[in-house]
Amino acid sequence: MRMYTNFAVRTIRKVCAEVGPREAGTQAELDGQNFMAKAVGDAADEIKQEEFRLSPRAFLGWPRLSGILLMIALACGIVNIFVGREANWAPWVFVGISVFLLAMIMTEFLFYSKFLDPFFPKATSHNTYCIRKASGETKRRIIIGGHSDSSIEWRPTHMGGAPFLYTTIGYPIVGWIFTFVMGVVMLAMHRFMPVLVYIDCAFLPGYIFLLFFMNYKVCVDGANDNLSGCMTAGAVIKFMGDNDLRFENTEVVVMFSGAEESGLRGAKASAKLHPEFKDPNVETVFIALDTLKDYDDMAIYMRDMSGVVGHDKRAAELIRKAGEMAGLDIPRVTMFAGASDAAAMSQAGVPAALFAAMNPGPPKYYHTRDDKVDILEPRTIEKCLEMALNMVYLFDEKGLQATYDE
Repeated sequence: MRMYTNFAVRTIRKVCAEVGPREAGTQAELDGQNFMAKAVGDAADEIKQEEFRLSPRAFLGWPRLSGILLMIALACGIVNIFVGREANWAPWVFVGISVFLLAMIMTEFLFYSKFLDPFFPKATSHNTYCIRKASGETKRRIIIGGHSDSSIEWRPTHMGGAPFLYTTIGYPIVGWIFTFVMGVVMLAMHRFMPVLVYIDCAFLPGYIFLLFFMNYKVCVDGANDNLSGCMTAGAVIKFMGDNDLRFENTEVVVMFSGAEESGLRGAKASAKLHPEFKDPNVETVFIALDTLKDYDDMAIYMRDMSGVVGHDKRAAELIRKAGEMAGLDIPRVTMFAGASDAAAMSQAGVPAALFAAMNPGPPKYYHTRDDKVDILEPRTIEKCLEMALNMVYLFDEKGLQATYDE
């Protein structure tokens, strides 16, 4: 197992050194996929690639847009104080902007829908599949997915880790709620109340910081998030190829997805472009491997996309049993914020689950320039690789089961 862990780590190092950061929809993202597919080599019987269109910066455009709109609402309140306060028009702006922000954040952040995409430039991204075919008729298919793109840097996480991240998000959210309540109260009372606008001014620093939430000058290396998941999956097929292992009726697919950091666009495109993933005659499961770094934080995510999407319990049980076979007791948890490619597959009706090994804090390396090869944890990757191999063999033998302990 150590040999294939070294293969994974060595490939990650080369991708970071020779390709570098891989923002969604860029040539670097495609180059990273091609590099990893080449490393898997002849172990894959077939390498397929597909492209899809997206607006890479739309998904995380909401922090800056939120800051702008909340400042517009505050500016309207200040103008209403000094120009015709009897008109009482600003409260309509407060409520309108607040409702629009709710719709935007619900659709973009909670459901990862394309609410803002029409307003942002388009680009082309790709998904790459390394396929080890069955020797006979394909009756089962297991897809192990890792996203190849890396994130634009989040300034709050880089500057102060989780505490500063939650402060810079929570502070303006309180201001947003206050703006809505302020508007409702003024409309209900049928009068403009300047004192509430003065209180709202206290939230101005939070609104301003939202403008600088994303550091668009820095795209991170993403060695852990998520080259670690990509190459752990790639090492599974590499192991099978080197050892001349092939299942009679189970196809093993490694998927390097694009644009996960831009709203799961790659996984969403994959589910749409491949109806065969839901073919009742070929039992299929999708397992996302994401950020395999923090050994003590290995977890199976039962609910994803900020808790609003549930994963397949049988897929989660497959991971749990495979982990048990590797000597792990992996807890089942819910993702508090964010999402994975598994969420897109579950939404599309493909049985899926997520396995990750990341401090849910989140850690200071999350979406920052600190996510480099020198903080990789080979011990974690090695154990996750052992678990992934167990998972593939278990799925070939028994398929998806409610329990594997009987």
